[in-house]
Amino acid sequence: MKGPGLALALALALAATASARADVLLLDSISSAPPNNAAGVPRPHRGSSMNIVKGQYGEPTAAKPAVGDPPITRWVYPTFTVYFESEHVIDVVVHR
Repeated sequence: MKGPGLALALALALAATASARADVLLLDSISSAPPNNAAGVPRPHRGSSMNIVKGQYGEPTAAKPAVGDPPITRWVYPTFTVYFESEHVIDVVVHR
């Protein structure tokens, strides 16, 4: 195979390899999240209310307004971001 066909085959092979690496890196990142304790990054637990989060961690550095249905609100703290559905924590993402 010569000419444009070879270049196209090489480009497709490189694109497939790049996307496979991205998937592996993402999975490695998820599995290496720091523990939720004093030795790692203490953060709210799923199901906690907004009042409990505010009582334990104080005011967020930024509070993004609710969007969507059900309403999803985002509170940003220095080391993590908390996602609420209505008034309860649904996820917490540690900043890297």
